Amino acid sequence: MSPKFGTSGLRGLVSDLTPDLVGDYTRGFLAACPHGTGLWVGRDLRASSPALAEVVIAAARDEGVSVTDCGAVPTPALAMAAMSAGAAAVMITGSHIPADRNGLKFYVPGGEITKADEAAILATLGRAPAGLAGHRHSTFEVGGDWAARYRLAFGRALDGMKVGVWAHSAVSREPLVACLEALGARVAVLGRSDVFVPVDTEAVPAEVRALLAGWAEGLDAIVSTDGDGDRPLVADATGQIVPGDVLGQITAAALGADVVVTTVSANTGVDLAGRFGRVVRTRIGSPFVIAAMQAAGGRVVGYEPNGGFLLGFDAMGPAGPLPRLMTRDSLLPIVAALAEGKRAGSLAARVAMEPARFTVTDRLEDVPTEASQALLARVDADPAAFVASLGRVQAVDHTDGLRLTLDGGDVVHLRPSGNAPEFRIYAEAASPKAAAALMARALDLVRVALGQALQPGQGLV
Repeated sequence: MSPKFGTSGLRGLVSDLTPDLVGDYTRGFLAACPHGTGLWVGRDLRASSPALAEVVIAAARDEGVSVTDCGAVPTPALAMAAMSAGAAAVMITGSHIPADRNGLKFYVPGGEITKADEAAILATLGRAPAGLAGHRHSTFEVGGDWAARYRLAFGRALDGMKVGVWAHSAVSREPLVACLEALGARVAVLGRSDVFVPVDTEAVPAEVRALLAGWAEGLDAIVSTDGDGDRPLVADATGQIVPGDVLGQITAAALGADVVVTTVSANTGVDLAGRFGRVVRTRIGSPFVIAAMQAAGGRVVGYEPNGGFLLGFDAMGPAGPLPRLMTRDSLLPIVAALAEGKRAGSLAARVAMEPARFTVTDRLEDVPTEASQALLARVDADPAAFVASLGRVQAVDHTDGLRLTLDGGDVVHLRPSGNAPEFRIYAEAASPKAAAALMARALDLVRVALGQALQPGQGLV
């Protein structure tokens, strides 16, 4: 699958992210989009990321652009620092996808690029290098500044809590530990890895859930992020994972938001909670969430089911101000959920205060895009027949993929991935057990249908 823009920047196989291609995209970005005072560059901990970062830095300097190398740093920390400096940024990361893939996330001085920016970059590809020599600087304080933001806003909100941090290969692991300790928590570092571990916070496999449950004894919570630190993973004292959209609901309420923007794939608990003046639904991907937040204005926040949270107004934490940050962030929902859980007596008790709507997400890997699109078209032609064994269709939503609301309020949502050869399935029901059962049945239906559609030699995992 050749590199292309998806919901979170340019993604592709490492073998396809050649120096020529990465340099071309860097030049296209700098020509098509504003870069203000220069370009800030960061990377995750994949083995391929340092070399790709050097290609971006060299290409930018060759355009006469001043570059600040931030080294290994979480994506939201890089974005926050670059925006504060009035600069553009490029983050080298494949986020949650496997180590044989990687990518580039682009930021203008005002935040994440838009879909219009993506089109402008594509239209500008093919430029010859300018042959100039921009300056190169380095800073390694960016991760600490990101953590300090929450220490100032939340003070000692986690005093007395015992929190496990699943470190794995997340570039956010050191800032996350430092932040939690500064907020008063006692931290146990778990499962640190020198080999890259792909962590999808929206589709956590059974073996990881079992790992968290085994670690949970004696802890109030376990927290982590995906590889580049923009998506949170939070589990309660039993190791039960708190879904990302539930983290979003809790964080939005804690901040006193009036308007919530979320994707069509998020569960309906936010609509049923009755706490917010307005809930806006978008296509999946932070560029769509950001566009809707900008249109809404006011005390607006955004989140996705992967847990990434966007703060669109200057809020107040328990101890001080919390300035807006219009990029997907993991640390705010982690800290807010833990603080709210402490106030409620436990994280599980705080989650139980939310409407009883539960989501499960899974995916089939190595599914060619054309097979995914063909299946979606076939289901759309007769959705009632496809899900007849699951329930009767009450509503169909085409905002992003195909979202089918069944009798009783259950939901099955089918969607090809925007940046990987994957087919994603979302299920929502009134209990975790019911959601898991619905997912298992829906996954079987999709697996059989895709298996029938694939050509000999095409994969399906």
